[in-house]
Amino acid sequence: MRHLGEALDKVRKMEYARLSGKERSYIKGQKYTLLSNRENLTLDGRKALKKLLMANKRLNTAYLLKESFGQLWSYKTGGWSRKFFDNWKESLKWQRLKPYEKFAEMIEKHCDGIAAYSRPENKVPLGFVEGLK
Repeated sequence: MRHLGEALDKVRKMEYARLSGKERSYIKGQKYTLLSNRENLTLDGRKALKKLLMANKRLNTAYLLKESFGQLWSYKTGGWSRKFFDNWKESLKWQRLKPYEKFAEMIEKHCDGIAAYSRPENKVPLGFVEGLK
């Protein structure tokens, strides 16, 4: 998820450089608002996020793609996780989000490992791992 956050931040920077005036002011100072999970934001943070996403279509698309990608980790079989990723990657097709395309290429290289992680027997609770230390 770190790489996806970095891709979102690159899109934010590209949009900031592309825009000027009032449109640019919506983006300024909103890095961590964009990178945070919606559940972790305060009421003011949610309002700022909503305002930002309404003001900039490309950032809105990038944010929605970031949020939807988190579903990948909930699948219990490699086939379903692969199908989800293929659909997610297909949704990038006409978006012109180069940082996301690079992220998708990286995930593609690690797809076998991600599919293996999807199997329930490979998901080890972190509390158990910490207890072993």
